[in-house]
Amino acid sequence: MRELVIIGGGPAGMSAAIAAYESGVTDILIMERDARLGGILQQCIHNGFGLHRFGEELTGPEYAWRYEERVQALGIEVKCNTMVLDVTADKVITATNAEEGVFQIRAKAVILAMGCRERAKGSLAIAGSRPAGIYSAGTAQKLVNMKGYLPGKNVVILGSGDIGLIMARRMTLEGAKVHAVCELMPYSGGLARNIQQCLNDFDIPLLLSHTVVEIHGKERVEAVTIAKVDQNRRPIPETKQTIPCDTLLLSVGLIPENELSQGAAVDISAITKGPVVDQDRQTSVEGVFACGNVLHVHDLVDFVSEEAAIAGQAAAQYIQNTRQNAICIPLYTDGKVRYTVPQIITEQKDTSVYFRVSDVYKNVCVTVKDGDHVLLKKKRPKVAPGEMESIRLKAEWLDGVEALTLSLEEC
Repeated sequence: MRELVIIGGGPAGMSAAIAAYESGVTDILIMERDARLGGILQQCIHNGFGLHRFGEELTGPEYAWRYEERVQALGIEVKCNTMVLDVTADKVITATNAEEGVFQIRAKAVILAMGCRERAKGSLAIAGSRPAGIYSAGTAQKLVNMKGYLPGKNVVILGSGDIGLIMARRMTLEGAKVHAVCELMPYSGGLARNIQQCLNDFDIPLLLSHTVVEIHGKERVEAVTIAKVDQNRRPIPETKQTIPCDTLLLSVGLIPENELSQGAAVDISAITKGPVVDQDRQTSVEGVFACGNVLHVHDLVDFVSEEAAIAGQAAAQYIQNTRQNAICIPLYTDGKVRYTVPQIITEQKDTSVYFRVSDVYKNVCVTVKDGDHVLLKKKRPKVAPGEMESIRLKAEWLDGVEALTLSLEEC
């Protein structure tokens, strides 16, 4: 029996482990499928990490090393090259590696920190063949930054998520020509700073309300046809144009890696595709916590670490039998607010609620209501789907509350 098992050794897993250790639980095991800790940060060699967490600008590997160094200093046990196959609701983990074969571990508490994956080309309804030269943006990032390969020289990128924006700049710096970044929605899915630094600074066109409608080429991509889309996201035939290229990068969304969560009978949100959690990131299964991109896709790794620390502290409290869950207040949204994390409040204490909106809205008020009673109303000049928002709930507001609604209203 182990006290705490953490699945995933990226920034979320390491931050959770450190927080749990500092909260008094020292019997901790991190299980990581890769050869070393750090997760996706190992291939993110650009800077911009750590501004919130450390007050300085770091690259991805530098940010990961801050946590890896601390994990080593605390003597937290790590099993790398270890694939977790299954987690049950009673916290039995089945895993495999080359040294031990298939083995099982029972834990008092489990933290799910498996991260997310990219949506693959197979999920896109694009006409044409499937020749060489089609990559997810993350795969291209790994090829360039870790393997030293340039996937192509004439590039079109579909999707304006942060990885796509960053790879537009990276491919340009490596000598490729990025002809355009096409985005199906009328707004970008990436951070404003990435649009400026990765596209505008390099004169790379961002074509909003555009998509790829056909891929040309037999052995290798030779061109793509793009088109503007209408308000129903349907291509407008007369706007079609063909761009010669040898590479198409896809940055069309990230999906939490939740097969293990589902196997543990954890309730999954239909919107985030991650677990439904309370303010301490405990899932619907007692003693099973979730944090990081397996819970919901974050903008900044700093916030991943912050959230994971909450999960680590709460897991330690659970193991020590010091958690106090005396209330049950669900959080609802109005549609303009797509989702919140957490989705339920189970303890009367000050709580940060993170949320994403469904469209770009200007000059709105973020409003929290208990029925018709307004608890909080904060003006925001602009909110957009590409950037996570948050508000702070005060403990004293929760007296006698049965449900809360988070909405956007005119100010």
